[in-house]
Amino acid sequence: MAETSIEWTDATWNPVAGCTILSPGCTNCYAMRMAARLEAMGTEKYRGLTRKTGGRAKWTGKLFLDRKALETPNSWSKPRQIFVNSMSDLFHSDVPASFVAEVWATMAATPRHTYQILTKRPDNMAEVTAKLPVLSNVWLGTSVESADYLHRIDDLRRVRAAVRFISFEPLLGSIAEANLKKIHWAIVGGESGPKARPMDAEWVSEIKSACRRYGTAFFFKQWGGKNKKAAGRMLNGRTYDEMPALSM
Repeated sequence: MAETSIEWTDATWNPVAGCTILSPGCTNCYAMRMAARLEAMGTEKYRGLTRKTGGRAKWTGKLFLDRKALETPNSWSKPRQIFVNSMSDLFHSDVPASFVAEVWATMAATPRHTYQILTKRPDNMAEVTAKLPVLSNVWLGTSVESADYLHRIDDLRRVRAAVRFISFEPLLGSIAEANLKKIHWAIVGGESGPKARPMDAEWVSEIKSACRRYGTAFFFKQWGGKNKKAAGRMLNGRTYDEMPALSM
């Protein structure tokens, strides 16, 4: 587990490392670059998870299940919001349901923390979590980068969860038709990094309007770009750091 600069959480926890490219939102995934860097530094957990192709690191599809990491949240006495698997996807098809259950047991045993789990595979999330208890301190979400992946929101609605959320990051196109019924929180952000693709301000406004229609909390993370700090995170002269109401 590590402190993080991600605006909507306090720390990251990675009981799984490694992934597989699934859709256009994965193309410039920061986790691939980070995994390659960690392997180069000699971190065994990340060995063989990426390969160099086309001049950059890409996932090989190999996963590492880190059972030692399962106990890490117990050592954190101060309550934190924790992003689960920033370096992977807990609901990747190659992560055994039995291992997901072990992650669930850790989260159930540490109710002082709030866990935020994001997947690009909400269909699998719905299937696996159907056999697990709904935990009040666990938020479940999916990533949607363009209108081609709106079906992920429908899959997410089938998930039993205290809080359901969507990360529209990297936002690569208009998602004006997004139905946010039963979605408690939406995060919006542009892609960042050396090969960042641009985000149109109108796309952001469309999602903000949808949030207002459906009573969904709206969090604007960043404009992104090659220098995300310079671009900032102001929208119409202010920041939006709304969080979901737990009573929803």
